[in-house]
Amino acid sequence: MTTTNEKVLAALKTAMEAEMTGHHFYTNAAATTTDPQGKETFKRLAEEELLHFNYLKNQYASLLETGSFNFSNPLAAVPEADISGPIFSPQLKARIKHSHFEISALSVGMQLELNAVNFYRQCAESADGPEVKAFFNHLVQWEQGHYNGFAQELDNLKEEYWQANNFVPM
Repeated sequence: MTTTNEKVLAALKTAMEAEMTGHHFYTNAAATTTDPQGKETFKRLAEEELLHFNYLKNQYASLLETGSFNFSNPLAAVPEADISGPIFSPQLKARIKHSHFEISALSVGMQLELNAVNFYRQCAESADGPEVKAFFNHLVQWEQGHYNGFAQELDNLKEEYWQANNFVPM
């Protein structure tokens, strides 16, 4: 096995671990939030992370068996929009003072996605060859969409959350 493939296999192991961490986090977030729209969004994100994990696992197996990627079953296309629509329902704002979990989940989700974006970007930048570079750049775009959705939702809620909880002077 070439050094390049060994490097890619190591990156795929790290990526699979991160995707599984995301899957478990979003599954727990869906079970914990009381917001129905948030529950559905987190369930969808958990499913997407599991799809990513399985896709990466298949690529790992293909590299081990054949020495190359197998793109016969491509990763789903990057969503046209970031996380579509608001993550939480409009009713969340009415109870924003007590939405500690939801605000924390947005922050943690953002960090998980940012870590993935940075990791995949680093993998793409150090890739030996256009196929590997394109593979990791596609993953960057996917995770960037998740990050952007979390960032937008947190930006929409944080001022009201901070004020409701006296985190900022009034």
